[in-house]
Amino acid sequence: MSEHRIETKCVQGGYTPGNGEPRQIPIIQSTTFKYDTSEDMGKLFDLEASGYFYSRLQNPTCDTVAAKICEMEGGSAAMLLSSGQAASFFATFNICENGGHIVSSSAIYGGTYNLFAVTMKKMGISCTFVDPDCTEEELEAAFTPETKLVFGETIANPALKVLDIEKFANAAHKHGVPLIIDNTFATPVHCRPIEWGADIVTHSTTKYMDGHGAAVGGCIVDSGKFDWMKYADKYPGLCTPDDSYHGITYAEKFGKEGAFITKATAQLMRDLGTTPSPQSAFILNLGLESLHVRIKRHYENALAVAKFLKNNDKISWVNFSGLEGDKYYELAKKYMPDGTCGVISFGVKGGRKAAEKFMKALKLIAIETHVADARSCCLHPANSTHRQMTEEELIAAGVPSDLVRLSCGLENSADLIDDICQALNTIY
Repeated sequence: MSEHRIETKCVQGGYTPGNGEPRQIPIIQSTTFKYDTSEDMGKLFDLEASGYFYSRLQNPTCDTVAAKICEMEGGSAAMLLSSGQAASFFATFNICENGGHIVSSSAIYGGTYNLFAVTMKKMGISCTFVDPDCTEEELEAAFTPETKLVFGETIANPALKVLDIEKFANAAHKHGVPLIIDNTFATPVHCRPIEWGADIVTHSTTKYMDGHGAAVGGCIVDSGKFDWMKYADKYPGLCTPDDSYHGITYAEKFGKEGAFITKATAQLMRDLGTTPSPQSAFILNLGLESLHVRIKRHYENALAVAKFLKNNDKISWVNFSGLEGDKYYELAKKYMPDGTCGVISFGVKGGRKAAEKFMKALKLIAIETHVADARSCCLHPANSTHRQMTEEELIAAGVPSDLVRLSCGLENSADLIDDICQALNTIY
């Protein structure tokens, strides 16, 4: 389906039923799969044949939905995981082990920041955070001989900084490492990072892809373009024999197109078990079928609300790259000419206390640890997702303590503006 446009891929990608087969993807709700002989199953355990034997590693329903997302992003292979956080961990840990180093944009989701700065540090993996707006020289200075990858977000959550993907891709490739991009907020409808030089793309499918707050999930898509064997000394996990699979060398056996996802599935999913549910994958697919329609409405609503906030004297600042004059307006037009997302960040005059009072007064817009839902919601990151950060770290991440993150849903924009207006009127 590679010749079809993104809208068609959203609806029909990943699955083509045969004569008399289900039009909707089947839910294969089974933990195990039956075989006639031990020899048949043994071939699966040796990675000598394709198929299914235990749903902790792979499941047909999950693989069908992963194939759709793979087509949407223009990749060569993909896998679903139980959450977006699991996708970020697998994508990085698959190639960066004890002693390795990560270069990451500092403007990323708080959970990912903590993953890199705290949890993976305990595993012997270090990380250097750089401002996404850094110069090429500053970015260059962040690399070390042990650097294994570069990480960033298309649109940072919740700072909404737009990453210059080509700049980060060029720096990564100059040092012989891949660029991993979290494309959750933009979705492949509005941006396909692989077309701009990214090597691996991750998603929290819990957000716009699901779109209804119904199922947690994650996805990793490999472009199939990074030449692991060219840098074999950097990636022994892919380029040397894996004794746990009878000496298979992933990069040799599965090539550029399949090595990364095969290793992440056969090794990391086997051992860590962040397994996606077939039922959740089915729900995700329902969301994907309307993604191309919904994301445009999210953006239109956010643009209307952002224009209102920008002209309101009770708001100190507004970040939304769809607004003309926004710092990232031109960069957003380059990478996302058809629109960005439905998320806005802004500050209420009066700082942290005023922001908290404003949020308590909202009636239609709910306070939730969520974003990119059909229903509008908001969050005060400094008191929630980024709570573990110091004031200095919050500023470095582009998340000042007065920041309110607003996710505009699919309601009428005038109703959203009315709710914001009445809440602001309770402050002063």
